[in-house]
Amino acid sequence: MSKRIVRPAATALLVALAEASHAQTPDGNAGITQATSMITGYFSAACTLMYAVGAVLGLIGAVRVYIKWNHGDHDTSKVAAAWFGSCIFLVVVATVIKSFFGL
Repeated sequence: MSKRIVRPAATALLVALAEASHAQTPDGNAGITQATSMITGYFSAACTLMYAVGAVLGLIGAVRVYIKWNHGDHDTSKVAAAWFGSCIFLVVVATVIKSFFGL
């Protein structure tokens, strides 16, 4: 094909695509708004899940530290600090996510 035919056809195609994309802008805004509300709901559930996991880890850690303490292990304080630190980390992360996203 010659350049005389291809250039005008390509230009017409690009103009048609540009007009079609401008016509869909309101639907795109509605989609972004809907996605934002859905993700906000997921963050709330994720924060609740983090609190639950922190509680379960706290219980498991307390039992493990108690067993080590009863056996007379010397590294009981190190294990207790590790378990306690992980629980505190989960609670702090969940609280920061809630405050950051305004949930």
